[in-house]
Amino acid sequence: MDSSLQTVLSSNPDSSPPFYLQVMKRLVTAVQELSLAHSLERIMEIVRVAARDLTNADGASFVLRDNDQCFYADENAIAPLWKGQRFPMKICIGGWTMYNRQPAIIENIYGDERIPFAAYQPTFVKSLAMVPIRILDPIGAIGVYWAERHQPTAEEIELLQALADTTAVALKNVQIYTELEQRIQDRTVELEFANAQLREEVRERKSAEATVQRLSITDELTGLNNRRGFLLLAEQQLKLARRIKASVCLVFIDLDGLKQVNDLSGHEIGDRLIVDAAQILKRTFRESDVVSRLGGDEFAVFVPGCSANDNPVARLQMNVNQFNQDYELPYRLSMSIGSTICQVDISPSLEQMMTQADELMYAHKRSKRSNS
Repeated sequence: MDSSLQTVLSSNPDSSPPFYLQVMKRLVTAVQELSLAHSLERIMEIVRVAARDLTNADGASFVLRDNDQCFYADENAIAPLWKGQRFPMKICIGGWTMYNRQPAIIENIYGDERIPFAAYQPTFVKSLAMVPIRILDPIGAIGVYWAERHQPTAEEIELLQALADTTAVALKNVQIYTELEQRIQDRTVELEFANAQLREEVRERKSAEATVQRLSITDELTGLNNRRGFLLLAEQQLKLARRIKASVCLVFIDLDGLKQVNDLSGHEIGDRLIVDAAQILKRTFRESDVVSRLGGDEFAVFVPGCSANDNPVARLQMNVNQFNQDYELPYRLSMSIGSTICQVDISPSLEQMMTQADELMYAHKRSKRSNS
């Protein structure tokens, strides 16, 4: 507890008049309110009212030091005083109080050379008392004013100084609270930024992983699934087909004459042949079908939910024929095709289906060679 407040509280309440007991109670209330204040605005709100109550004054002002000026930050009075105005400390009674680190007690403002009459003439003030906020290194002042000539008593000055000293503690607490709040806000911003960076890094990593995963199952030349992608996705589709008891179809395709195209026209033209074949496969089959390039001139398509009435091989052959009619290229697109349709309840494994379709495809190729 500050010394001025201890001095006030040490007075003998039994010998004190009733009014003094009331103001003591009012001072304790103000101290409690100031201890809970978390902003300068709240401190000024408490002080401007408590200062009048404690001294039975007609007005009170809250003055803050602003470099070499006195800033009248707030007031509570029967008529306007100087709220919002600034005065040089050297000509302001608040400045005198802060410079001298002691109260200014003036019964008659017109008889004291420290008073700038031009500033007081438009006001109701006849008498005043001003005390510094923080004696050692004043940061402001609290002033009280009377409309009639009044000689402030020692008790009134002690009460006002006790309020000012408590105000200094409250202002320091607000500074600490504000700095702590700012550090919390800064830390929160730092954490939010770090979390945003972490989320972005996770997103980028997942995107990179997805890209790697996609590339690992994708044929670079055609964009179709590669052998690894075919085995992975076809196995998943086969398991699903077994659960829903649907039939499946496996189609094996081998490009005819790719070696000859590479030998005669170069591998760039051979790659174009492979890409053209891939595009036809994409147009022929559904998005749900697993269309793949196994490598070289070999392709495979896993078709879930097919039936005997739906013949994808016939559609594929029709699209190949249409392609050859529409384009004049240094090669003729031709495919040897082998397909097998299996009911799920008697379906062999994916490897067995691939073997069977591969055999049928080579049988088709041998048949085409013998016919030619």
